Amino acid sequence: MREHLPIIIFLIPFFSAICMPMVGAKSVRWCRPIALLAVFAMCVPAVVNLVLVLTEGETRYAFGGWPISGSTSSAPLGIEWVNDRLASIMIVALSAIASLCLIYSGPVSPRSLGRQVVLYYTLILMLITSLTGIIFAGDLFNIFVFLELAALSGYALVGVAGDRALIASFRYLILGTLGATFYLLGVVFFYATTGTLNMADLAQQLADKPDLLTNKAVIGGTTFMFIGLGIKMALFPLHGWLPGAYTRAPDAISPMLAALMTKVSLYAWVRIMFWVLGAKAEFGQVHLLTLLGIFGAIAAVVGALLALSQHDVKRMFAYGGISHVGLILIGVSQGNETAFAGSMFYLINDAAMQAGLFFIAGVAIYHHPTRTIENLSSLRNGSPWIIATLIILAMSMIGIPPTGGFFGKWHIILGAIEAQNYWAVAAIIIATILTMAYFQRLFVRIFSEPEMPADAEKVETHFALRFSIAATSIVVIAMGICSDPIIRVFRDVAQSAGLGAN
Repeated sequence: MREHLPIIIFLIPFFSAICMPMVGAKSVRWCRPIALLAVFAMCVPAVVNLVLVLTEGETRYAFGGWPISGSTSSAPLGIEWVNDRLASIMIVALSAIASLCLIYSGPVSPRSLGRQVVLYYTLILMLITSLTGIIFAGDLFNIFVFLELAALSGYALVGVAGDRALIASFRYLILGTLGATFYLLGVVFFYATTGTLNMADLAQQLADKPDLLTNKAVIGGTTFMFIGLGIKMALFPLHGWLPGAYTRAPDAISPMLAALMTKVSLYAWVRIMFWVLGAKAEFGQVHLLTLLGIFGAIAAVVGALLALSQHDVKRMFAYGGISHVGLILIGVSQGNETAFAGSMFYLINDAAMQAGLFFIAGVAIYHHPTRTIENLSSLRNGSPWIIATLIILAMSMIGIPPTGGFFGKWHIILGAIEAQNYWAVAAIIIATILTMAYFQRLFVRIFSEPEMPADAEKVETHFALRFSIAATSIVVIAMGICSDPIIRVFRDVAQSAGLGAN
């Protein structure tokens, strides 16, 4: 039974998505309860799976009855899923954040959907299903399949709002398709050279034949896959689709996209980088992790700088997410377990932070209503708890204890010092100062405006919105308090990825 848990986790949202049109044909009122029940039910086996993996070790699932033998599993034939510590933690984060996003989305979902609400919740469940597939996938081609299924759902969900959202959705579609094309081209190069797509088998071949890393097809394939996933994770300067998509998407959808889409794409690259190519991979005289660190440093600083120049709240948070993708890449590029553990810890924490920030932006638009920083003082009108939550999330984004953001950045900086990459430390500090600057700008606008009149009408916020926003602030504080055991788990993951203490 234990080895079937990944399939159970995957099938819960998948079958719910398939059943949604049939249920919606009877009554559209059942669509939202079924979607909520599906993601809540997904959380239970996800937590059980995490506990079992941490206590009993990883499992591998071979589809179609292909035999599993040793580290190469069913390679070079068959399809396998890998259920290790990293995947099991990511699945818990995915299911928990998806649950919060669906709780939040009820009051702020587009009112003009009508009968399309069936398609709306079907797409949400398919998005969650696809992201689950990416996390568990053990071969390069299935990562591509699930990336595209997730992207197709994302394109449609962004365009649900209509008007200018359709333009943002079309831009997202064009760039997303370009990213998928690059990734698939890289997969073709790898298959033409090695004759396999299984990641464990590829890693074994590259370890047995080091000269493959100097093969032009492998170099080209790696380059194309990185460009493709770089577009998907919105790595600067491949981020062109993200600000418009997150800003124009329905307020119910932006948190899910911001918290999950780019993070899972980044996870996919981490899988390929460390579990296929290896931490010591070099193309000629160029060390791959060094290049990764340079790209990450540029993204971290430029993303924060672009966030500082924004006036639209959702756009500011979108650029902040681009900066944090860079910070995570800086961590994984240091080549030691300290920075790797910090970056994976920060990835989970950032998913919660991004969800919380877009929750707050949605409430500001829905209740007050305002989209710009200049009008945020209206949040004080009946929503002081939102401001308190925003302060907690800002502390975590900046990296102030006891929030999880501090401990993630701290370990990334320690890892960079350990690797003697002081330029990486400088990039993190500069990005942090810029992050502090744009949050200071935001809070100045909130608190510097005149007090609201005593007879001003108070805004009563829906319980679902209050619960979701409060939950994200609790998560980032809880991650900070419980950072030691979580970091230890990620250190073990780093060792399995070939990263030692030095």
